[in-house]
Amino acid sequence: MNEQQRSMFDRLVSIQEKYTKEAQTYWSMYSNLDTWQFWVAVLMLVVPLVVLYFTIDRKRIFIIGFFGFAVHMLFSYVDAIGIRFGLWAYPYQLLPFLPSFSLDGSIIPIAIMLVYQWTLKHGKNFYLYATILAVIFGFGFKPLLTSLGLFEPYKWVNYFYIFLIYWFLYVGGYLVTKLFTKWQEGYE
Repeated sequence: MNEQQRSMFDRLVSIQEKYTKEAQTYWSMYSNLDTWQFWVAVLMLVVPLVVLYFTIDRKRIFIIGFFGFAVHMLFSYVDAIGIRFGLWAYPYQLLPFLPSFSLDGSIIPIAIMLVYQWTLKHGKNFYLYATILAVIFGFGFKPLLTSLGLFEPYKWVNYFYIFLIYWFLYVGGYLVTKLFTKWQEGYE
């Protein structure tokens, strides 16, 4: 690394460190255990996990779990990109360094996991039901979060784009799961 690159890189690390400290200060002032918003975030994390524990098909747990993990990872990446580019933000957070943890880690992947499980069990069209869930989340859930002050869209982001993001990421998780399932079948 040359001197100019080192200097710029060190400056970026310093900016990141300052940002993290500011985010922690913001969290402790406005998004801590004393706020109702914090407890809503806790519920959005815990309630879906409890529901999943009691409803997941134990015979298909690995394929459903893999699908949920794929969706979780895709959402985490896209959410991080959206936050970093200032397209949306979460004013109240469970953890200051994981701004959308309750959504990306629980409610979103578990909702689509249950849809995926249902379509597998009943031989239904996953794409249709993923579209329905994307409509519910994009045009119902995200506006609800916005009205409660838990989600803030910025710039050109609107609920139609959010719906599209949900749909593409649900389908992306589904296709990744199908790909790995095909690879597994090729080795058995």
